[in-house]
Amino acid sequence: MITGEIQKVEAEAEAEEEEEATDGEINHAQTHLRPPHIHGRLRPSEQVAVWKKMGTGDSKLNFRKAVIQLTTKTQPVEATDDAFWDQFWADTSTTVQDVFALVPAAEIRAVREESPSNLATLCYKAVEKLVQAADSGCPSERQKQIVLNCTRLLTRVLPYIFEDADWRGFFWSTVPGAGQAWQDEGGDEDDARSLAESLLLAVADLLFCPDFTVQIHKKTSPDSTEDIQSIDSCEYIWEAGVGFAQSPPLNYTHDLNRTELLKLLLTCFSEAMYLPPSSDNFHQNPWATFFCSTENRHALPLFTSLLNVVCAYDPVGFGIPYNHLMFSDPREVLVEHAVQILIVTLECGSGAVQPSLDLSNSASTTDDHEPAGPENLFVNYLSRIHRDEDFSFILKGMARLLTNPLVQTYLPNSTKKIQFHQELLVLFWKLCDFNKKFLFFVLKSSDVLDVLVPILFYLNDARADQSRVGLVHIGVFILLLLSGERNFGVRLNKPYTVRVPMDTPVFTGTHADLLIVIFHKIITGGHQRLQPLYDCLLTIIVNVSPYLKSLSMVAANKLLHLLEAFSTNWFLFSSSQNHHLVFFLLEIFNNIIQYQFDGNCNLVYTIIRKRTVFHQLANLSSDLDTIHKALQKKKKKQKIMSSGISRTNSQETVSMEGSRPAEPGTLKASLVAIPAIDKLTEKAQVSEDGTMVCLQPNTHSPQTTTDQPNTNSLQTTTDQPNTHSPQTTTDQHTQSPQHTHTPQPQAAGDQHTQSPQHTHTPQPQAAGDQHTQSPQHTHTPQPQAAGDQHTHSPQSPGDTSAVVAASDTESNSGRANEETSQVESEPSRSRLSTVSSATYWNPTPDWVVSWKSKLPLQTIMRLLQVLVPQVEKICIDKGLTDESEILRFLQHGTLVGLLPVPHPILIRKYQANAGTAMWFRTYMWGVIYLRNVDPPIWYDTDVRLFEIQRV
Repeated sequence: MITGEIQKVEAEAEAEEEEEATDGEINHAQTHLRPPHIHGRLRPSEQVAVWKKMGTGDSKLNFRKAVIQLTTKTQPVEATDDAFWDQFWADTSTTVQDVFALVPAAEIRAVREESPSNLATLCYKAVEKLVQAADSGCPSERQKQIVLNCTRLLTRVLPYIFEDADWRGFFWSTVPGAGQAWQDEGGDEDDARSLAESLLLAVADLLFCPDFTVQIHKKTSPDSTEDIQSIDSCEYIWEAGVGFAQSPPLNYTHDLNRTELLKLLLTCFSEAMYLPPSSDNFHQNPWATFFCSTENRHALPLFTSLLNVVCAYDPVGFGIPYNHLMFSDPREVLVEHAVQILIVTLECGSGAVQPSLDLSNSASTTDDHEPAGPENLFVNYLSRIHRDEDFSFILKGMARLLTNPLVQTYLPNSTKKIQFHQELLVLFWKLCDFNKKFLFFVLKSSDVLDVLVPILFYLNDARADQSRVGLVHIGVFILLLLSGERNFGVRLNKPYTVRVPMDTPVFTGTHADLLIVIFHKIITGGHQRLQPLYDCLLTIIVNVSPYLKSLSMVAANKLLHLLEAFSTNWFLFSSSQNHHLVFFLLEIFNNIIQYQFDGNCNLVYTIIRKRTVFHQLANLSSDLDTIHKALQKKKKKQKIMSSGISRTNSQETVSMEGSRPAEPGTLKASLVAIPAIDKLTEKAQVSEDGTMVCLQPNTHSPQTTTDQPNTNSLQTTTDQPNTHSPQTTTDQHTQSPQHTHTPQPQAAGDQHTQSPQHTHTPQPQAAGDQHTQSPQHTHTPQPQAAGDQHTHSPQSPGDTSAVVAASDTESNSGRANEETSQVESEPSRSRLSTVSSATYWNPTPDWVVSWKSKLPLQTIMRLLQVLVPQVEKICIDKGLTDESEILRFLQHGTLVGLLPVPHPILIRKYQANAGTAMWFRTYMWGVIYLRNVDPPIWYDTDVRLFEIQRV
């Protein structure tokens, strides 16, 4: 019967070949990259072509016949029919690509629906083979091949088990009447392990199987093998590094076998992909939870092996040019899967409370989250690493891999570029988050800059590419976490000398300058879906600002440009949240003036030069007529932008290759919304001895809540008096003393328009790019000019697709709900672009007054009141037309005793929350889905955690 069917298929294939005048052969490299046949099986010609292409034919035909029988047999195939089942794994030449080609998705679903008992038996028999192999230790080559074939078959089938809710519990049931292989030694059938547990333990055993995945330590006779059940797997750790000093010889066959097993593990853990995102009910992944529990006796050596393999990997090797084009590198594929397994297992059980726990005491995240559940040993082991030499090994390995794509050589493309930097960033996040001692080690020296520079490179490189929005997010989250520590701000003062290929203006300065320049580019030249990150970006600068000893002129101009852009009437009134950005920037200026005045003459000079921005903020009109005119002006600007004039004359948008938008058709995974900044951070006040004291919510009077509009609820943590202590006192003394200061300096500002500071270009971005070294330019700092200046961002008219934004959850944040009324896309500030007509924002005079009275302008106004007359006098007396003399004067000046009492330093530290935990889960699995294309394990399955979208 089967022979007849095969002959019939071949005859149909020949007829088809005659009609199409083609040989029908299929290129395997394309088979798994093109969209599989979704609703039907392979065409006859494709089937035969696949079989012929794959080898001699008979073995593949037997495999294919077995697959066909699974769907065509009306009666279930008995589990005892070994002759039938062996056809699936007895072949010695089946590759993973063969399995994916010979077992089409449609037929797996057909078996699942029409012959469920056959699918159940197939899974059971495959797992049984793996368990038997784990027990025996794979003494023969044939057994090793059976293990690989069963592994590939399960990797192919499992996603289709997970996509059907009725089947998800199948692997967690026991098989009645199963043999001793399924039972604990000496146990009865009631103690039999579930199919999932047996599979996971067998895979763990096989990952330390001598002469299959690890080296044999002692010579054995040909008829005997090392007992896999009795060996100490800690002696077989794959690579030297943490907790292991011996480096085993490199064995590519072992690496390939490990990779196959890790692929299967990853597929087992991927059940999470088939559940919808939900922060409320954080679903535990039973596969990963069990694998990371004490049930897995190999947990410690496996965790150590994975970590060491990743951190010891050197993609460049001996540096022979183009060697990666001539030789394949199985170790690279192993490293990629190792880092994916690590981030998935470390995510498991961490839930929404992961970072709030003190992991230095070896407590697992699952302890507090689910006391009844097993402890996550991977998290436990990670949190207990404590030796400096181990930390150094991890940090140098991570920095080497993250820096790899930045390496420049004289010969183009002569060195290998790794592609798994997103997974590395997630792993680095987990390391810092779960092991605070590692975080402090990272910040203890300038080595943190070896991680900072590649992160800034990735942020800049991906800023205009909507398919890499998640990459920008993870980079910003890491910097937010680091910025919560004082040492990070201190380290940023190291001069930036190593040039990496980034399209940034030339400047001489520190790593802090580089960070500010890149953040400015993200805000003014990034994709509109990065808008929820603006608060995070400015929070990072706020956190480090008290420690920045000397900003360059370029960085100072970038900050002032952002203030100009964000303080225009039309922008402030466009959303209920936009004024928060002004508060952040004013806090940055206050921190630097109060704590680092001496070395920051460039910033002080720029503030004096742009003083009208501060005067206009202090005198901001709140009447209805002003509000109406500002909103009308905004609409006119949007019309101008839609006519395509937005980005023509700005150097800011001249982007290098890599920061261009994604190529049409690029696949990307959707992301859940990130929480607002008040949910992402908790506030801590720096005491005189440098220690941080967390400020608890609701410990101060309610009026302080509006002092810090930068966040919605967390600011009720009362650090407002701390954030801008001068201005909060002002709030309580006289609604806004800065208004009493304002008239004098402002009048001075209006009357001294002939002073040297009016000899500079009005465009902050141009000034930044030119180091503001052009006194000959005229300075006319109208706020509307600032509005025009920052309209060059790439999220130009083409990004106004509200429909796309609505369908892609990554464009939303905590603030987005209020901003959904904005139907237009503002190129200058894409923050206004997430839309829905559900709520309409209508600013009122009372609303403007409510936050205007809290603006922390007192310190800056006092600085201007003291310094502007002095600078004017010097310019008039000496006839100065060169800014260098003014800078020299400011450099040696002092404001001791003239400024308000310094406010306490306020740091916003990252805090755990359900929202970011869910974001990390969707981002991580989205990356894994898109990175695993050979074979395409999850392609065309019904994943629900995210959506795969085409750019």
